[in-house]
Amino acid sequence: MAEFIADIFLCPLEATRIRLVSNPQYANGLFGAASKMAAEEGIIGGFYSGFVPILFKQIPYTMVKFAVQGRAMEAMYGATNSEPETSSSSWNMTLSLASGVLAGVASAIISHPADTLLSKINKSGAGGDGPMMTRLGRIVAETGVVKLCTQGLGPRCVMIGTLTAGQFAIFDTVMGSLGASKFHFHDPAKPHH
Repeated sequence: MAEFIADIFLCPLEATRIRLVSNPQYANGLFGAASKMAAEEGIIGGFYSGFVPILFKQIPYTMVKFAVQGRAMEAMYGATNSEPETSSSSWNMTLSLASGVLAGVASAIISHPADTLLSKINKSGAGGDGPMMTRLGRIVAETGVVKLCTQGLGPRCVMIGTLTAGQFAIFDTVMGSLGASKFHFHDPAKPHH
């Protein structure tokens, strides 16, 4: 739910950013581009034509990022017979970075088709005229499913894997420096300490 709400605010910024990247002469700066898009296409057409793709990008991305990182971290500690509480800070950081890379790559793969659609639909004239879903359908037909899923995936995996590793390294460092620990869900039917 939090990601859905965040996407309502993210979508106009992402639409404006993509428009400026795809056409640098469109306007001078973020506010100039946003004003021009609103005047030319309206609020919904200009800023929210990519709302469905952004939901299909961000929600799976966020879910996979945290699920994979948590599982990878548990598996790595289990495989090395170690625990965060008794391991050195350098070992914990190594596992944070490694699990972050895995989580980032998995997130990049799962969200890549929607990211490609989002980039394409926010370019002026993409998919022709008509409702958002019609335009998205045309973009998929023009691009092809395989290309939609694979074009630019390698660089995206490198970028997102690196960024996610950094995010979890920072998160774990801050948590450790504050003396806080991660919240772990437990099956209420099973005893835990």
